[in-house]
Amino acid sequence: MNTPDIKQNPHPQMRYEVTLTIEGAPGPFEAVTGFMQYEVLDDRCLPMQDPVSGAKKHPMSDPPIHFERVSDNVYKGVVYADLLQNEDYYGLGVCKWSLISAIGRLQGKEATFSPDLSLDELAAQERKTLYFYKGNYSHNSVKDSVFAGVPLSDHIKAHRDDFFSVTFEAREVFP
Repeated sequence: MNTPDIKQNPHPQMRYEVTLTIEGAPGPFEAVTGFMQYEVLDDRCLPMQDPVSGAKKHPMSDPPIHFERVSDNVYKGVVYADLLQNEDYYGLGVCKWSLISAIGRLQGKEATFSPDLSLDELAAQERKTLYFYKGNYSHNSVKDSVFAGVPLSDHIKAHRDDFFSVTFEAREVFP
């Protein structure tokens, strides 16, 4: 299967301003970036990859989220739920792109911390706080590791000084 020539929607309408607020991090981040995770979920438009199993490869795309620093601990970016253009890539019908999630990438000294918001959380304009272990910032045993955040738990409450938080929130912005 050829890699499709993925085009951006020239007039996306489903726009969300996303904000990352970092609290209690053990040091500065070298970079704060992110990406939108898109996938074609309906396989009716996709050619078969393996005739024995019937498997089909779902195209994916990860356009970047450009975050701007607003203050020492706040970054803002824009996410579009309809950034990619639906198209008939394989002559089997129109493939429809679905935004799966918006993912932040906070690059520490030895590791990357990766908060996320799902499409449902974006659409509901939810505020999601995730916690990350401070020890992974500069004393990580596996260089270049990526850590997903976890929700508040009794363990984190009991050891609050060992964790920093990232609050990821979305607000729909009409063009």
